[in-house]
Amino acid sequence: MNYKAVLFDLDGTLLDTLDDLADSMNAALARLGAPQHPTPAYRHFVGDGVIELCRRVLPADRRDEATIKAAAAAMGDEYKQRWTAKTRPYPGIPELLDALTARRVAMAVLSNKNNDFTQLCVKKMLGRWRFDVVQGLDGTIHKKPDPSGALSVARRLAIAPADFLYLGDTNTDMKTAVAAGMFPVGVLWGFRTAEELTAHGAKVLISQPMDLLAL
Repeated sequence: MNYKAVLFDLDGTLLDTLDDLADSMNAALARLGAPQHPTPAYRHFVGDGVIELCRRVLPADRRDEATIKAAAAAMGDEYKQRWTAKTRPYPGIPELLDALTARRVAMAVLSNKNNDFTQLCVKKMLGRWRFDVVQGLDGTIHKKPDPSGALSVARRLAIAPADFLYLGDTNTDMKTAVAAGMFPVGVLWGFRTAEELTAHGAKVLISQPMDLLAL
């Protein structure tokens, strides 16, 4: 099948944000006097928005709503200071975006980050390329894995969901793709395992970005 569009997750798919996320959250935890975590642990903490991130990283006896809210605010402050320190596109992503642009394939981004910050990340880190839609959480859609964001992208591009390849690195992304009726492609360079991606609906796994062109 000749797909007409690619919908990308952002963190763990287009951008390697893990170090900056981990450093920022650990700094926020330190401000709250809470234990910190090694960077690899954040592969399983991130992916479902900042509130869920804070709930996962806080000690079990400190997961009340007030502490979660305070942690989220501290995380926001810390991340604003260092989000460009180590974050970069994954190797092969620039070449993939060049190839898709040359083929005139529609490209879009859907993230569980705040929409303003999603827009800023794409502009700062991926500004060389034109994305037809860049969408984060702005109150008009529910966070992934709810399919409303993906379906909104499809409507805005006037392209049927079945004509999209959906690239993501977590179970959240695969569940979103399945629920939206898009073709789920799991990426193995991101935050989660092949087993997780397959278990939640990935129809194809790719180990490097240019492998997508075969689809």
